Amino acid sequence: MKLIGEPIFARDETGRLKSRIGTVFLRTPGLVTETGIHATQRLSWIKALNREHAASGQPLLSEDEVDAEMTRSVDLLFDDQFVLIRPDPYAMDLAFEADEFLQSLVAKHRIRFLNIQIEHVRNALCARGENWRMSRIPCAPEEMNQLIASARVSIGGLPLYFYNPSTGTRFLTLDTFGWLDRLPDDTFRAQLREIAEFCAKRNRFGHPEVDIFPPRCAFTRQAFEALDVEGLTATSLREAYRKLLHVFHDAVPEPLQDEDVDNTEWRNLMCSALTSQPNAVTSEEIIPGISPEFYMQIEWLPGARIENGELIFDSLCDEHGNTPADPAVSSLCDLRAQGVIFNYVRELGNIEFINVGRITRSLSIRKPDLSQRANVYVVQVKEADKTAVEFHILRFQKWCVYEHLDEGKDLITAIMEAADYTDYIFDRRLGCRQLGMNLPAKVTTGRIRETYVGVNKDYHGTRCWVIYFARDYIRGHATDKIRARRYADPEFSRRFAKLLGEAAAINLIVGRTYSDKRVMFDDGDEVIVFDEKGFPNHLIVSDHTGTFTEYQYPLHVCASDYAEPVNRRTAFLCNAAEFADLYLNALHDRFVRTQEDYRHRKRAFDNLFRNHPVDPAGSFAYRWQCVLKRLDATDADVLTASIRHHIQALNS
Repeated sequence: MKLIGEPIFARDETGRLKSRIGTVFLRTPGLVTETGIHATQRLSWIKALNREHAASGQPLLSEDEVDAEMTRSVDLLFDDQFVLIRPDPYAMDLAFEADEFLQSLVAKHRIRFLNIQIEHVRNALCARGENWRMSRIPCAPEEMNQLIASARVSIGGLPLYFYNPSTGTRFLTLDTFGWLDRLPDDTFRAQLREIAEFCAKRNRFGHPEVDIFPPRCAFTRQAFEALDVEGLTATSLREAYRKLLHVFHDAVPEPLQDEDVDNTEWRNLMCSALTSQPNAVTSEEIIPGISPEFYMQIEWLPGARIENGELIFDSLCDEHGNTPADPAVSSLCDLRAQGVIFNYVRELGNIEFINVGRITRSLSIRKPDLSQRANVYVVQVKEADKTAVEFHILRFQKWCVYEHLDEGKDLITAIMEAADYTDYIFDRRLGCRQLGMNLPAKVTTGRIRETYVGVNKDYHGTRCWVIYFARDYIRGHATDKIRARRYADPEFSRRFAKLLGEAAAINLIVGRTYSDKRVMFDDGDEVIVFDEKGFPNHLIVSDHTGTFTEYQYPLHVCASDYAEPVNRRTAFLCNAAEFADLYLNALHDRFVRTQEDYRHRKRAFDNLFRNHPVDPAGSFAYRWQCVLKRLDATDADVLTASIRHHIQALNS
């Protein structure tokens, strides 16, 4: 293999990457990492081949041979962690060939793909079970800061620009342009020459080589066309530069002139510029119907593909077996994900591809799970006889054999208590549905085998089972993540208030709280499904976690908690008092209907769990009895009045 430039990930004395771009050539295998742009790297490659031909007495490359070298080349970008392949969407075979070539130089888990906004690219990766190799857009503040820090690049001189790897455009900011005045005359002229030259150029994808930040700024790159870099004296050139700087300064909005990651507005807009993609799609187009905030939290893991009916796990899993000490590979090769894939392939005989991801950051406002293992996974699966790709949510049972063994219990007790907890979860689900909570229509269970290596050393190496619950993804938006601007539409607010009030009534009845008795509601599990016009149509509670936790206190005790969903939206509402009234009326009416339903069919409710043990220490059958008695004894008018008392819009 021929290398022109520095090795991938080579760093200078300050620790910065020596090169941020590369071009891999597949006709004559080789790699160019010289500084510059991809076009100049291709020219360097042809010149190097011609020098070799001349030195060995061979004729120089013909035009057809030059075209063949260029055609069989692929753009690369480098950041501090990954080699990023920028594929031609209509030549994915070439991109995958480049991927295989690069794996001889870099570990597979450090190679990712760009241009995932293009359907051809996404489909090709999905079909290989390699969603995990799609370059991920940062969403956490620390990830955004790292993106900006690593985006600084040079062309031939100083690292003046912030680089977008998807478009190939480098952004010049006001702060950086203003800093040029500190340079000595020769360097100052060289940098202005570079800026003027590359502001006038476009790359092979049609995007500017250098553009102005922020995007759509009134000061544009065309301003450099009239700058006579070569003809002006040093003094005149600086005068012309300062005039441009003044115009640039006046064109940048004042909040964006403070170029620092602590300036949230500047940071967010810079991240948007660095990750924006041509004809960019939303997350809904990557997985139809999925909400953006949910998609951005998925960490895709190595999956599998099916060829001629044969299951082929991602080769990274083989790499993990050979290098178990590598923490990055160990993290990706999630044994739970592999177990889930194996289950799906055993149960469904016609899978075309499957991708599994995990949710490592909670989307609700509840306390985070402090365990080291992810409990929520997502599955994207395509069956041959179905036109649509299905998307499932998997939630692992919190208390399984593993956790009970960690408590010091013996194996039989751990197995029995884990099975009892599974029944408890389904009993709660049935109780919620009996009382009117709108839950997902279908939930199934699965199990995978794990080897115990926890704190109970007596059982190290013991086989144990972990249970998960699977349901379809609900295509809607969580109530707590609906954008504030939506509430400006009075009709939207009216429909939303009614649905939220009805859900609050059932949430009250089933005593849905945290273990410390704080109310759990409107925190990410309540999902609004919209109609074809974008208005709230119905509300589904995606997860019944926390139900029947509080089954003894009078309901008016938590009145202020059920006023909070109205209070925290008041600032966004144009009709706050009307919203509050609609919410309260819906809550009251739904509570009364449930109460009447219980009184009308009392025997059916009371006997639903009659074959379950009744234990005042907290068995589900006992909790069920307490919840029904409390429902029957509560005065709906008094309860509603108690909540009204805490709503600011009705008491100001």
